[in-house]
Amino acid sequence: MSILVLTSDTLIGTPATGNLEYNGQFFGTDSNASRAQLQRIVRATAVSASGTAITFSGIPAWAERITIMLSGISLSGTANLQIQIGSGSALTSGYVGQTWLGNTNNASYTSGFLLSATSLATYVYYGHATLTNITSNSWVFSAAAGVTTAGAAVTGGGSNTTLGGALDRVIITTSNGTDTFDAGTVNIIYEG
Repeated sequence: MSILVLTSDTLIGTPATGNLEYNGQFFGTDSNASRAQLQRIVRATAVSASGTAITFSGIPAWAERITIMLSGISLSGTANLQIQIGSGSALTSGYVGQTWLGNTNNASYTSGFLLSATSLATYVYYGHATLTNITSNSWVFSAAAGVTTAGAAVTGGGSNTTLGGALDRVIITTSNGTDTFDAGTVNIIYEG
C-alpha cells in the first residue's frame, strides 16, 4: 500500500516516475520527462432561479467540459430556456443547432443554445446540458431534460462560432430576454 504525502504546495523540478505532486492541482507522471496535469471537478454554488438570467462567471481557462444542472426550473411566460456562453460578455449570435420537444416540435436557434423547442409558463424542467470544448475557443452543446408538467422530454445539440477568447462564463436565460425564472435551482460543474 502506498501513501501520498503532500509536503509542499510548490512543484520543484520534475517529479519521479509514478508520483503525484501538488501545485494547485494534482499531477500524474509516467516518466521523468512526462507530466500530465489532472484537473479536478469543481462544483459552483447552486443558485435559486430568479430574474431574467443566471450567470456563472469566473470559469477557468483550463475547463474543457461544463455541465449545467437544472432542477424544477420554470419560467413566467412562453419563452424558451436558452444557454449562452461568453468570454468577457455573453455571445449572442453565431450558434447553430436543433432542439426537440416530445415528437411534435423542433426548433433551430442562432442566439443561444435552446433547451426546448417550445415552452409554456407551466413547463417545469429537470435535467442537464453539457458544453464540451472541441478545439481552441469553440464549444459543442448537448442537452437532455424532462418537462414534467408537459409529460415530455427535450433533447438538442449544436455548436457555436469561435469565441474571441477563453470561455469564462455560462449564462442561463430566456429566448426573449424578458420572461423571468419563477422556480427551481441551477448549478454548474466544470472539469479539465
